[in-house]
Amino acid sequence: MDQGFATMRLPDAPDAVAPDGSEVRVLLRLGRGSMAHFELAAGRVSRAVAHRAVEEIWYVLGGQGEMWRRQGERQETVLLQPGTCLSIPAGTHFQFRAAASGPLAAVGATMPPWPGPDEALPLTGQWDAAR
Repeated sequence: MDQGFATMRLPDAPDAVAPDGSEVRVLLRLGRGSMAHFELAAGRVSRAVAHRAVEEIWYVLGGQGEMWRRQGERQETVLLQPGTCLSIPAGTHFQFRAAASGPLAAVGATMPPWPGPDEALPLTGQWDAAR
């Protein structure tokens, strides 16, 4: 696919709410990947999900929190803070939460591009999610 290059700024308002409950600001998209900005309000817990086919790489921009990930018998919970980068391979169960001190913000690269809300499978997570 032949596409021209693009430039944009972070939108002022969210474009959507992700299946996990975080606010999404859609950034740019190419044929093999897309990027978005995610924000979870202070003290909130996302809904646990797994992606059917897409893989993501996240980079935390601001705030503090935790991310739980599970693949089969392997699971871990990691601290999220500015500068943290992590991967979410397809099929990985994951859930995240923001500290009470402020919102958690990250950018994520999705490969292939995000296909839509049916991509995320709801799951039972590590923490009770805020509804």
